[in-house]
Amino acid sequence: MATQPKDGVTDLLPSTETPSVIPRPEHIISRANISEHALKVLYRLKNAGYQAHLVGGGVRDLLLGREPKDFDVATDASPEQVKQVFRNCRLIGRRFRLAHVHFGRDIIEVATFRAKSDDQAGAGERSADNGMLLRDNVYGSIEEDAFRRDFTINALYYNIEDFSVTDYTGGIEDLAQGQLRLIGDPEERYREDPVRMLRAVRFAAKLGFNIAPECEQPLTRLGPLLQGVPAARLFEEVLKLFMAGSAVQTFEKLRHYNLFEHLFPATEEALAHEDHAFPITFVLRALENTDRRVQADKPVTPAFLYAAVLWEPVRLRQLELLDAGVPETPAMDQAATSVLTRQVQHVAIPKRFTLPMREIWGLQHRFAQRGGQRAFRLLTHPRFRAAYDFLLLRAESGEEELELAEWWTRFQEVKPEERAEMVQGFGGAGRRRRRSRRRNTGPE
Repeated sequence: MATQPKDGVTDLLPSTETPSVIPRPEHIISRANISEHALKVLYRLKNAGYQAHLVGGGVRDLLLGREPKDFDVATDASPEQVKQVFRNCRLIGRRFRLAHVHFGRDIIEVATFRAKSDDQAGAGERSADNGMLLRDNVYGSIEEDAFRRDFTINALYYNIEDFSVTDYTGGIEDLAQGQLRLIGDPEERYREDPVRMLRAVRFAAKLGFNIAPECEQPLTRLGPLLQGVPAARLFEEVLKLFMAGSAVQTFEKLRHYNLFEHLFPATEEALAHEDHAFPITFVLRALENTDRRVQADKPVTPAFLYAAVLWEPVRLRQLELLDAGVPETPAMDQAATSVLTRQVQHVAIPKRFTLPMREIWGLQHRFAQRGGQRAFRLLTHPRFRAAYDFLLLRAESGEEELELAEWWTRFQEVKPEERAEMVQGFGGAGRRRRRSRRRNTGPE
């Protein structure tokens, strides 16, 4: 189905000449919508005699009438020259040598124009056997830089010299058509950097764009290439996938293109055996909740997100251990260890997140223990709020009884004397072992 032209770019289709230069009166980008710090970097580079262009997602979003989250700068100055211009600059990276100009907590990333890595002798030393680029610090011209970028809509340059937009790859037309298209041969570009497959899904979900057919076709069979990407890098990519306000659409596209299984194999295995739409309902509820919080500018913790995505394999493993006679608390601890040990081989999860994840999971069975002082102790637990929100999602998805979630909601709202009355009905010990509802995976 054809996509309607996007606002702000309908009249900006390039001519047949290359490059296409759109002068200031013919596009909607205004310096008023560019961050003060980005403008400082652009002007200081220009005044130092270097080319200075805003590039990438910032230009794309400004042309779409969106508010960019980041502003990246491209220049003909080398990283070392950028550092000479800015005292508040740090050079980072090995694969991509970049300059980060710091303004307090705000960072403007400055990249030197690059050529394709095979444009100079010895490029093979920068690539692995599967075609993945290991290093890419071959500097070149702005045109070469444009053609080595991933998607046409991310290869648009806003020139601070005359406020024009330069398009070398047809990105303006793709913006107008709502199309996501790779620059160059799609399979080759995916092999150079398999993360581009995740970026294709992320941009398509975030922008509501269609992936061009020739770029879409390889996705379902090249997923195994993600196994060659460092697990630590995939951790950051997963956060971008699910914490940009379009997590539900992203999740559905990842599964559609068989990419999710290479990020979360245990979860995908559990989803493949779902019964009566569970456990997919729980995952979708969690992602919907994440989207609502992001769109409302509320904080979202990666620990909660990862805890939700991995909950079903943890829950199933705990049930196996319970059936083997392992007590409830050790069973949960062993299940969490088993699932996390397997997961971090695919997508790394730092300990600062796995520890609260374990607490969120470990507190779930304690919600059923409402008698005596147990409810009061649980209410004061540092991780209570996150665990309670997790309980609500489980109840909404049908895994836990709504009555239990409603009880804990009321328990937080009433006065202390009413709380005492609420726990009396569950006896002094209040030990009521209750497993998560089992799911029938056999024929009815």
